[in-house]
Amino acid sequence: MKTTESRLFSVKVCSVVLFLLAGCGPVVKNPVPVGQPGTIAPYPAQEYTINYGDQLDVKFFYNSELNEQIIVRPDGRIALQLIGEVSVIGLTPQQLTDLLKEKYSQELAKCELTVIVRNFGGNKVFVDGEVTSPGLQDIVGPMTLRQAIAKAGGVTKTARTNEIVVIRAASGKKPVVMTADINKVNDGTDMSQDFLVAPHDIVYVPRSPIANLNLWVEQYIKNMTPVPIAIPIL
Repeated sequence: MKTTESRLFSVKVCSVVLFLLAGCGPVVKNPVPVGQPGTIAPYPAQEYTINYGDQLDVKFFYNSELNEQIIVRPDGRIALQLIGEVSVIGLTPQQLTDLLKEKYSQELAKCELTVIVRNFGGNKVFVDGEVTSPGLQDIVGPMTLRQAIAKAGGVTKTARTNEIVVIRAASGKKPVVMTADINKVNDGTDMSQDFLVAPHDIVYVPRSPIANLNLWVEQYIKNMTPVPIAIPIL
């Protein structure tokens, strides 16, 4: 009797399994095709522009007491002695140097200074999901999607590598959502899938349908019934 019940239960579970697999659609419904406006990272940049979280050194040649080491705030500003707050986002180091010279020339008789970007805090991409070490990754020069994932330790066995999601912020516009099939990069059939990432991108590696199914079976079937279940490998 127990054997019959076990078989019936297994049949029911397998039916649910097949139903869930049949309903496994895409993670993103309407991704923006790679190559369309907003999907191309601004690299290689002609000259670096100051970003949020950057650490700046402001050094004076004749007034060393005014030297500052300061981090760009989340509102894009820095606060300096004598002149107060200055908006710096989007300026090159030379442009900021010229701006500060202009402002300090009203306070100092002899104003010579330079701005040095000591740490590029704003050049980061966030890699999350089915990767070994999720979190912020530094972008040092042009970096592709595959390189960003590799810096996060690579994908796990449960990753859905044919639909990696990239969310890119657009100034004053709706974020751009793209997907990439890294399998086509690995086998060399479509290298355009390995596009450049941009600062502040969010790279999300979703779970594969099989991984989601295995998790469901573990949580709702194996751990909730005393009946041993034999589920065929799919």
